[in-house]
Amino acid sequence: MDIDRNAPSTKGDLLDVEARINERHEMLRAEMGHTYADLKETMRDIQTELLKAFYSFGQSNSKRMIEIEGNEAALRSRVATLEDRVMEIEKRLNIPPIQ
Repeated sequence: MDIDRNAPSTKGDLLDVEARINERHEMLRAEMGHTYADLKETMRDIQTELLKAFYSFGQSNSKRMIEIEGNEAALRSRVATLEDRVMEIEKRLNIPPIQ
């Protein structure tokens, strides 16, 4: 079927074209709305996963710091004990303290 592109258009033809354009426009708008909603949901999921990961990291890091602090306290106690023992030896041998 050949279409004469030079034939005049009627108002009815223009209204039909306008209706098709509006219909297509509304379909595209609805598709974009769904895409936008999906994108928002995906971003929320990503945010949730990141927050969970940071929370887990914070918990494990806190436990590690508590362990390090406990080890430091134990080492300080051992060094203090050794210093006391050296002082007792110095007293017995009558060695003057180092200044």
